[in-house]
Amino acid sequence: MTKIQYYFFFLIGILITRHSLGQINSHIPEVEILLEKMTLEEKIGQLNLLTPGGGVVTGAVVSKNVEAKIKAGQVGGLFGVSGPDKVRMAQEMAVNHTRLKIPLLIGADVIHGYQTTYPIPLGMSCSWDMDLMEEAAKMAAKEATADGIMWNFSPMVDIARDPRWGRIAEGAGEDPFLGSAIARAMVKGYQGQDLTAPNTMLACVKHLALYGASEAGRDYHSVDMSKIKMFNQYLPPYKAAVDAGVASVMSSFNDIDGIPASGNKWLLTELLRKRWGFVGFAVSDYTSVNEMVAHGLGDLQAVSSLALKAGLDMDMVGEGFLTTLKQSVEEGKVTEADVTQACRRVLVAKYKAGLFDDPFRYLDPNRPKRDILTAENRALARKLATRSFVLLKNHDQILPLQKSAKIALIGPLADSRNNMLGTWAPTGNPDLAVTILEGFKHVAPGADIQYAKGANISNDKDFAKKVNVFGPRIQIDKRPANLLLTEAIETAKKADVVVVVVGEATEMSGEAASRTDISIPESQKKLIKTLVDTGQPVAVVLMSGRPLTIREEFDLPIALLQVWHPGVEAGNAVADVVFGDYNPSGKLTATWPRNVGQIPIYHSVKNTGRPAPDEKFQKFTSNYLDAPNTPLFPFGYGLSYTTFEYSNLKLDKQEIHQNESLEIQVEVENTGNYDGEEVVQLYLRDVVRSITPPKRELKGFKKVFVKKGERKMVHLTLEPDDLKFYNGNLEFLSEQGAFEVFVGTDSNADLRTTFTLK
Repeated sequence: MTKIQYYFFFLIGILITRHSLGQINSHIPEVEILLEKMTLEEKIGQLNLLTPGGGVVTGAVVSKNVEAKIKAGQVGGLFGVSGPDKVRMAQEMAVNHTRLKIPLLIGADVIHGYQTTYPIPLGMSCSWDMDLMEEAAKMAAKEATADGIMWNFSPMVDIARDPRWGRIAEGAGEDPFLGSAIARAMVKGYQGQDLTAPNTMLACVKHLALYGASEAGRDYHSVDMSKIKMFNQYLPPYKAAVDAGVASVMSSFNDIDGIPASGNKWLLTELLRKRWGFVGFAVSDYTSVNEMVAHGLGDLQAVSSLALKAGLDMDMVGEGFLTTLKQSVEEGKVTEADVTQACRRVLVAKYKAGLFDDPFRYLDPNRPKRDILTAENRALARKLATRSFVLLKNHDQILPLQKSAKIALIGPLADSRNNMLGTWAPTGNPDLAVTILEGFKHVAPGADIQYAKGANISNDKDFAKKVNVFGPRIQIDKRPANLLLTEAIETAKKADVVVVVVGEATEMSGEAASRTDISIPESQKKLIKTLVDTGQPVAVVLMSGRPLTIREEFDLPIALLQVWHPGVEAGNAVADVVFGDYNPSGKLTATWPRNVGQIPIYHSVKNTGRPAPDEKFQKFTSNYLDAPNTPLFPFGYGLSYTTFEYSNLKLDKQEIHQNESLEIQVEVENTGNYDGEEVVQLYLRDVVRSITPPKRELKGFKKVFVKKGERKMVHLTLEPDDLKFYNGNLEFLSEQGAFEVFVGTDSNADLRTTFTLK
């Protein structure tokens, strides 16, 4: 080897090492020159993220003296401020009144649309349409950046298998394969190909890590999990976002192996930066650094030092970094190099967003009118909503309705504008939402539609007070409950068909909205039963931010359409589906339990040494005395106004070798009377493994449109990584042996074949 070759390979080795440490692409000359000029105090200031408190806050703290702190160089970013004029004022303070003129990052929680709000993320995931989800994120980025925001605290990719946890509404459900695909699509949609473009924004994947596995489904609670379960079932969507180039990561509130995420060095450095090669910056969740004091890890100075040394770069709202890090450097608890590294990562993000070239690039005063809440955007929101709905039951094909029908539209959510947007829509305006009543009139102007409220969302005043923190979501009528019910009965008896719109108010799910009882509130349960007792055909439109326990309702002779919280175009979208302008195609991305005693329940469960029979009870097997093991609705479930049949499942070969892909084809026939879309789902079972395998794992899907009477051959591919898993040593590998392939309409797919990995 020549000296030139030696130094070439030596340099490559250094670059590989720096990549493994999360440092490659983070040493930008302009940033390094700036860092040389900065004092310790100025570096610490860049690690401080504040909110003036203008938007929705999720903690007890709102930042004070924000303007003075910006001018003192003590602020690296803001959230809760929007609009070109307001953002310009803040940005001018930073670039005109500080020594080094470093611009601010302006962030926001753009969770499911900016002002053009589309369905909650759990609902969106039920579309199983990655192109559509990318388009949705792109539209949200275009609107948010038009209002001066260039950093989005989204996507939330936490795997959630406990519907008592309110924040299940914000994610993609229970499955790591689907969740990873959605994470990639959302990051791509927000960030695009060029982060300096004025219509793209920095994404922030959250919450690293395991937040969706909080014990007892209680928000902010502890998490205890093996590494094998983490790597195989909970970490993949975060890694998918990192692999897609996500610009930032937000730490979670929970602990991991006894260390809160915001101060967990294994999580933020060993895993995120060294193992996954993340090169962006890490920000805490709202005051989560300070909350490590309550976790029992020391005072504010101690936990702030712990967080910085763990690899956290920015402190959201708590100001522990701002008020303690200088002292910690002086006392040798952290080094200035630690501060410099964190500051570097924040500055690099600003550089990549183009802020050093033009701090005002996102502040065109003409853009809000041109880009926000346009007819085109509202049309997309309407389309997104229709694709998110899941038809759970259709007794006697009650749906779709005739547009000339005489309809009794009943229920506390049928004309409730404040409950259309869904949880975590702080940038949306409920006053602009289309109610179900309005949507019915728009889509079916020839129908005779009579409305009655019928019941309150809940009659419990104390419960309503808890739900109404962000405004009136549960409004208890001044009229007696029996009078509301009587009015509903009289309205129903005069109609051809009854549509009753019931479920959760928007803030009955979401952050800090855990519930131990996830059934429909009693006031509404009584309404549904009473309307069915009239003998009229009843279609239930169900709104919620989570799977509900609806066994009693499911047993009634009804149609049942789950619409989640659909967003600003809610009423139009619901009417599109109810009247058959769009044939529902949504599939559940979270299993629906029969009762809360089954939780957690999910499709990729492992077998036991004493598996229970599918149907008949048998003593000394893994089952319940009072309920079957099976859920009410399995993962992937969803009906259509038409029917589909699967046949001719074939593999291109029966044996494959390591690093070989496998082509799969199946024939899907539309055997009903409507054109429709079907989500073809592929599940895999590793028959023998060195660690216990799940019964089935989702490993492929494709959404296809099939006309009535048509047959379509659908092609799916198993890639080499689809056969791999993390073993006891956390090595990602596949093992030789037999595999079973299942293809069908949900996770109970029974069309089956096998192949062997050699």
